Amino acid sequence: MSVTATGSAGATAVLTPRLRLVLVLLLAAQFMLAVDFSILNVALPVIGAGLGFPLARLQWIGTAFALCAAGFTLLFGRVADLFGRRRLFLGGLVVLGAASLAGGLARSPEVLIAARVFQGLATAAVTPAGLSLLTTSFPEGPLREKALGLNGALMSAGFTTGAVLGGLLTDLLSWRWAFFVNVPVVLAVLLVAPSVIAESRPARRPGLDVPGAVTVTLGLLAVILGLTQAGEHGWGAPDALLPLAAGVVLLAVFGAVERRVSAPLVPPHVLGRRTVAWGNAAGLIAFLTETSLVFLLTLYLQEVLGFSPLAAGLSFGVLGAGTVVGGTVAPRLIGRLGATRVLLAGGLVQALFTAALLGLGTGRSSLWLLLTATFAGGVGNMLVIVGFMVTATSGLADREQGLATGLATMTQQIGITMGTPVMSAVATAAMTGTGAAAVLGGLKTAIALNAALVLLGTLSGAVFLRNRAR
Repeated sequence: MSVTATGSAGATAVLTPRLRLVLVLLLAAQFMLAVDFSILNVALPVIGAGLGFPLARLQWIGTAFALCAAGFTLLFGRVADLFGRRRLFLGGLVVLGAASLAGGLARSPEVLIAARVFQGLATAAVTPAGLSLLTTSFPEGPLREKALGLNGALMSAGFTTGAVLGGLLTDLLSWRWAFFVNVPVVLAVLLVAPSVIAESRPARRPGLDVPGAVTVTLGLLAVILGLTQAGEHGWGAPDALLPLAAGVVLLAVFGAVERRVSAPLVPPHVLGRRTVAWGNAAGLIAFLTETSLVFLLTLYLQEVLGFSPLAAGLSFGVLGAGTVVGGTVAPRLIGRLGATRVLLAGGLVQALFTAALLGLGTGRSSLWLLLTATFAGGVGNMLVIVGFMVTATSGLADREQGLATGLATMTQQIGITMGTPVMSAVATAAMTGTGAAAVLGGLKTAIALNAALVLLGTLSGAVFLRNRAR
């Protein structure tokens, strides 16, 4: 028997050849999107010199992407539910391919920033649409858990791969290939996907909650802008406080709107589910802490140990290997222990090995501690991420899977976006003086906070998810 695209809980868990191809296509797209988050980081100085970017505007290459990727993802997740997940998935890929081509051919800062905006919008559309196609193509149970485990492993590996690939392409070819590399992947998926992936949408199409869509999108944009500005100008700067305050007000208005409209963008009963609320809280902490830890350790490798950017990027290959191991074993553990127990166990492992990094010193002998701790911490982090995805998307009807995956994607992207400015501000404030020892002192303060956040999130999950059955 084969599994149909209905995603019913009673479907037989058999990975047919067609479903295997569906899985490969969706995972390839998600991996590519994860690579895009980090592939330009190493290349930023070269891009700035090549296109004449003023130094003060260089961060907008990343900010323009992050704003759109995080700000529009909840809206597009719901649009996928209403108008067709495959349609939005394929349309978003077309936009991503065109934007990547434009970015690679850019001759001015304005064209490059516009390309990054459209790459971010495409990511906001493709990621929740692809995840909801994944959850509706595979039934709840071992098959979905395996698919989500592979998806999580490849996404986390994609962040690491992006840093390494960006350095290689920039050194060996040109920074433009950091954009061009997307084009053949997009074309390959677009050629095969229409004949393999079935459309998925409700029989009856409810109206789109326009007031909710406008307020939540503007609110998220304001919050993400405030967070990125805080990382650049400090948490007390008006450039950070004003958008953060506006974002909080808009999100409060969104909450009020959702309680009054007949077809809300985010039905209150969905957010009221403990699995959705606390699963996403655990996911937010997992992405915030691990991606910001990569930033802190990049500074450690370059500013304290004196590694080159490429060597620092290659060092994170061990972390990537840990996430692949975690993503591979997570579905089996979830099948035996349940998603909640695996999520909590992963959080404890991540917290323990993040705390172990407090033993780092100024000598290169500390590299062994860093590699061991990042590998084990990567395994733990991936157990949390897969557990979060299974927890936050389980027990919901197919018609709500776009919303569930949109929420999960929004959680992921906000965590990625806010982690670095938060930890950067903490590390900078804690640095007393100059030199490698001062830098290391500031980084250890941020690492301690990172470990504490993971532990707090794990203990909170243990309290609020303790009675959840698998």
